Parts: sequence; C-alpha cells; structure tokens
Amino acid sequence: MSIDDPMRRPLTRVRQGKMIAGVCGGLAKWLGWDPTLVRLGYLVLTVLSAAFPGLLIYILLWVLMPQDKQ
Repeated sequence: MSIDDPMRRPLTRVRQGKMIAGVCGGLAKWLGWDPTLVRLGYLVLTVLSAAFPGLLIYILLWVLMPQDKQ
C-alpha cells in the first residue's frame, strides 16, 4: 500500500470547507476526490432513494465520524 492509500488515513469530518457537518468533505478527502462531486453524488443518491435513507446515513456518519484535528 502506498502512503496516499485511503485505507491508511483515518476517516474524519473536515472543519475547513464544510457545508453542514463536514461528512461529505471528509469522505472526499479520505477518497482523494473533489468535495463538490461527492456532495453532488450524495444529493443525487438521496433524492433517488426517496430522501430518508440518505438523510439517516448522513446523520449516522455525523455522529460516528470524529472531527479532524485541524
């Protein structure tokens, strides 16, 4: 595994550049993706799943993901 491998970095919510709780930003940082694309993907999946599962998963991640130290 390389140093930039996402599995080596902890999954945390971001403080800088967050929109609501930093969940999508944290996932984007962990995966090395653009935060805007992660947010748009989350929005599309939430709308297509009748909103409830997407909102529930977001709230669970908000509670379970620690906030980064920066």
